[in-house]
Amino acid sequence: MTYCVGILVDEGLVLASDSRTHAGVDNYATFCKMTVFEKPGERVIVLLSSGNLAGTQAVISLLQQPSEAISESSGLTLWNARSMFDVAAVVGNAVRALERRDKAYVEQEGVAFNASFIIGGQIAGERPRLFRTFAEGNFIESGDSTLFFQTGEAKYGKPIIDRVIEPSTDLSDVVKCVLVSFDSTMKSNLSVGMPIDLVYIQRDQCRISGRHRFREDDAYFITVRRAWGDGVRRVFHELPSAPLFERETGVEGDRSPAGRIVGADGGK
Repeated sequence: MTYCVGILVDEGLVLASDSRTHAGVDNYATFCKMTVFEKPGERVIVLLSSGNLAGTQAVISLLQQPSEAISESSGLTLWNARSMFDVAAVVGNAVRALERRDKAYVEQEGVAFNASFIIGGQIAGERPRLFRTFAEGNFIESGDSTLFFQTGEAKYGKPIIDRVIEPSTDLSDVVKCVLVSFDSTMKSNLSVGMPIDLVYIQRDQCRISGRHRFREDDAYFITVRRAWGDGVRRVFHELPSAPLFERETGVEGDRSPAGRIVGADGGK
């Protein structure tokens, strides 16, 4: 399983991915799922990958070299794309190219070809942008009401992002929120694991502003994990006590957990 998240706010972008891959509870390994394409001052492009590992690695390899299979006669690559929209299209073309090449073979073994990406970055002359591609090669872009994308095991880490992130949230708080999101996910799903690779990109810098790999012994991550856990328990205990309601029995009867109708006389 995988967990990747990209968040776009007014100040820029934060993107992060876990690094656990597995084919069963006793067969797991560590692979970086983040790839950076950068020409400082001109463009910075970050890809977070999820899906079949062989498929995503093949797509990344294809993107790292000029190829007619990607450009589809347009001549576009990640290095000469004029916009982040074009970048997303190039990635989608690469996914389709690998699917055409490999799909028939992998499906013979009962394995689905599945490679999807979160793409974030900025090309000089336009604003930072964030996209999410799908296994079919199509894609969507974030907007004012959708500030983040997730792939993989998304459900456990989503609530904190929904509650915290706004367009005006500063990058430091976005990083903190992302780490809490990962901690919540790893707490509930062992198939997502460290290290966590994280980058942030300040608006109009067109380069990686900061990059860090959070390991199990990372001092800041340990501090955030403990403070978040202690804080959740403290706030829970500070909530008003719930009243204990008496069981109500209507004159015409109510339905017991077993499904039978219990009348005012107890059903006798």
